[in-house]
Amino acid sequence: MPAHPSPKAVPPPWHTLTATATARTLGLDDPAVGLAPAAAAGRLREVGPNRLPSPSRPGALAIVWHQFHSPLIYVLLAAAAVATALQDHADALFILFVVSCNAALGAFQEWRAERGAADLQSLLRVQARVVRGGHERTLDAEELVPGDVVRLEAGNRVPADLRLVSVAELAIDEAMLTGESAPARKQPEPLPAATPVAERGNLAYAGTLVVAGHGTGLVVATGLATEVGGIAAAVATTAIGKAPLVLRMERFARHVSFAVLAACALVAAMALARGMPTAEVFYLAVALAVSAIPEGLPVAVTVALSLSTSRMARRGVIVRQLPAVEGLGSCTLIASDKTGTLTVNRQTVRRVWLPDGVHVHVTGDGYQGEGDVTTDTGGPLPEAVAVRLAAVAAAVVRCNEATLGLAPTGWTHSGDAVDVALLAFAHKAGVDPATVRTGAPLLGVLPFASERAFAAAFHAEDDGLHVSVKGALERLLPRCTSMRTARGSETIDRARIELAAHELAGAGHRFLLVATGTLPAGHRGPWRDADLPPLQVLALVGLIDPPRPKAHAAIAACRGAGITVAMVTGDHPRTAFAIARDLGIADDERQIVTGSDLAAAERHGPAAVDELAARGRVFARVLPLQKLELVHAMHRLGHFVAVTGDGVNDAPALRAADIGVAMGSGADVAKDVAALLVTDDDFASIEAGVEEGRFAYDNIRKVTYLAISTGLAELALLLLALPFGLPVPLLAVQLLWLNLVTNGIQDVALAFEGGEPHAMQRPPRPVHEGLFDGRMVTQSLLTGGTMGLLAFGYWAWLAHAGTPEAEARNLLLLLFVLMENVQVATCRSERESAFAVPWTRNRVLAVGLPAALVVHVGAMHVPWLQELLGMAPLAFGQWLWPLGLALVVLLVAELHKLVRRRRDGGSPTAQRV
Repeated sequence: MPAHPSPKAVPPPWHTLTATATARTLGLDDPAVGLAPAAAAGRLREVGPNRLPSPSRPGALAIVWHQFHSPLIYVLLAAAAVATALQDHADALFILFVVSCNAALGAFQEWRAERGAADLQSLLRVQARVVRGGHERTLDAEELVPGDVVRLEAGNRVPADLRLVSVAELAIDEAMLTGESAPARKQPEPLPAATPVAERGNLAYAGTLVVAGHGTGLVVATGLATEVGGIAAAVATTAIGKAPLVLRMERFARHVSFAVLAACALVAAMALARGMPTAEVFYLAVALAVSAIPEGLPVAVTVALSLSTSRMARRGVIVRQLPAVEGLGSCTLIASDKTGTLTVNRQTVRRVWLPDGVHVHVTGDGYQGEGDVTTDTGGPLPEAVAVRLAAVAAAVVRCNEATLGLAPTGWTHSGDAVDVALLAFAHKAGVDPATVRTGAPLLGVLPFASERAFAAAFHAEDDGLHVSVKGALERLLPRCTSMRTARGSETIDRARIELAAHELAGAGHRFLLVATGTLPAGHRGPWRDADLPPLQVLALVGLIDPPRPKAHAAIAACRGAGITVAMVTGDHPRTAFAIARDLGIADDERQIVTGSDLAAAERHGPAAVDELAARGRVFARVLPLQKLELVHAMHRLGHFVAVTGDGVNDAPALRAADIGVAMGSGADVAKDVAALLVTDDDFASIEAGVEEGRFAYDNIRKVTYLAISTGLAELALLLLALPFGLPVPLLAVQLLWLNLVTNGIQDVALAFEGGEPHAMQRPPRPVHEGLFDGRMVTQSLLTGGTMGLLAFGYWAWLAHAGTPEAEARNLLLLLFVLMENVQVATCRSERESAFAVPWTRNRVLAVGLPAALVVHVGAMHVPWLQELLGMAPLAFGQWLWPLGLALVVLLVAELHKLVRRRRDGGSPTAQRV
């Protein structure tokens, strides 16, 4: 017996071999007997189990440890260590409390994501009917080896890659692998070597689903050697794209860390030069670090993202990775799958062409009988046309093995997708399938088979025996001799019918020819293809997977937001372009790029692929790894890329994208590698996610602006006081209290800010723009510098007036509380006046702002807090100066916004997202 292929050998092109040659190559003597159990056991030891390696999952400690990997956290921990060394346990404990809160929130979100994750291995954990040693048995799919004989029937998950050797009406749903929306009809004949994966009708792929018929196949690949396994290997070796927020926060944290270290070194050098004791210098450094580091920022950012997570969930988008919340808002290109995302993923009869040139439009989507039949202009059908359409509907009902009915819970169906769509059309045409089936007794059928390419039903009526036929034009048209028109039966005009078929195909429709014929009296079965009489054409029926109702508006909204939408699908180019044209994605056939085009470009290098990626808007017949290469090309072109997908074939691209978006009904592997899940599979939910992502980023900028500007004010006060020989204005514990009672409350409350208008009318942020951009630098320097100068002037004036240090610090602390209360109001919008932003947009802040002031005033009257913080109650007159100075901050901020609005011409979309 010939040796079976080594697992390390390059496999032959199985789809090019005959069934006999396949068995011989696999070392199988007799497919009817299968492998001997001992031989199968030997092969299992050699090639290993038919499963995919499980990815390692981080443990609880690893998840927690991951939360501390940030330069900002490193500096905070260093400040805590210095405070501990100086016996300042209050400062150290507070800093550790802040760091712990941030770690706990981040770890919880990551744990939730990992808990819901699945992996590719689940696709192969199935049972298989196998012939071994002449006996059929049921085995775990993991035990399959090359050469095994596997039986398939409807409802089975294909357990390994199979070369089919016999089939009977076998249809397999391969959308999760190829992207094809219609089930693939299978046949055992050899195919040319260049046949693409999606068209290899003699192969069945691991993980796909048998939806009709039955068949037998020989296992040609298991585990990582399968098509699914190749994708799994690509996923494992593909680098994970980082969310834009992660990149921006990493850059921001590095910049803040360097700035803090530089400031601390400068102040320490100045203090030592003045002869200050070393211990006091260290204490001053701690105070400086506490004032300069926005220690509440990580918590506030996490809260902002968590709130946006909840808002996204209400709009159908589930967040698996917290930083990805705002990622959709950052993207410049969305590469969307077609089937199920832009379309409803349900075959629907949309057009019917009658032989005298009448076009009938059919409304309603999905597998339900609700909808209308109208003229092309939307008007009611003339009675004569309605009668002929009823005859078409009756023909497709008779020649139909599916079911569709209205139950108390809604429409239910079973059977082939095209057959169900035809039954839905019959309901819309006013034809009851049950009445048709009982009114004409069925005598026999010729079921659809790929080699036959049509189906026929023989039935008896009062006037004799008739046959109803539906199928491929090229198979049935030669059998037709007449056509039914408004004038009755006419001699067939094949050129007219072929032209109508070409127009339907050009519009992206799959089409069937429907015909009928009369048999000689007394004819009886068994029925054969040769029994078909000369046929009369009734109609061409065009089917399509129609666009989702909200998809067109969602794509238009993305376009208005400066986001390019491209379609990437395994479907036929003509079908894909028709949908893309209807949705406004493409308007020129030159924007179609096929998998063959990409393969040719790949041979010429990345530049050729980039040229196609820049030109294309519809990428059709694309293989899984070509979709991954498209993501790389988009990155090279400077895009932040969001990729949507629902199948195993989408997993590598989802992983490599900046933001991977999986469909809730999709394969587990797609969900596993994606950052976001869309529960209703609708592109409109993705557009909603874009908007929520932009809201989230707006809020993060607001929180960051508040934290940086107030921290800068505290830093400026310290840096100005030291060269003028003034005492340290605020002690470390007072700075911690200030950050807790103002930023600690207000930062989090500001994160609840509702979305600003016009968010979807702004262009995306430049790819390399940092979080702390020029606008924020200007705003922070202006308002932070104003607060710092006002505080320094007030501190110097109090010192000059001879105010005791403890009383002066108490007044200075109140000034900062009031200034930061004013500052949070100005931070609610980077452009709008604080007086123009309604408080109903953020009721949490409306309560939090006065709450921060009440907490501070209350602490003035609590004895142990008075002692700890060096505070005391103040008389009414002592509030006047701090309050007046705080209002100066509001005036400066409002003037700055007014100047900006005038410079921008008052455009609400001038500000970038």
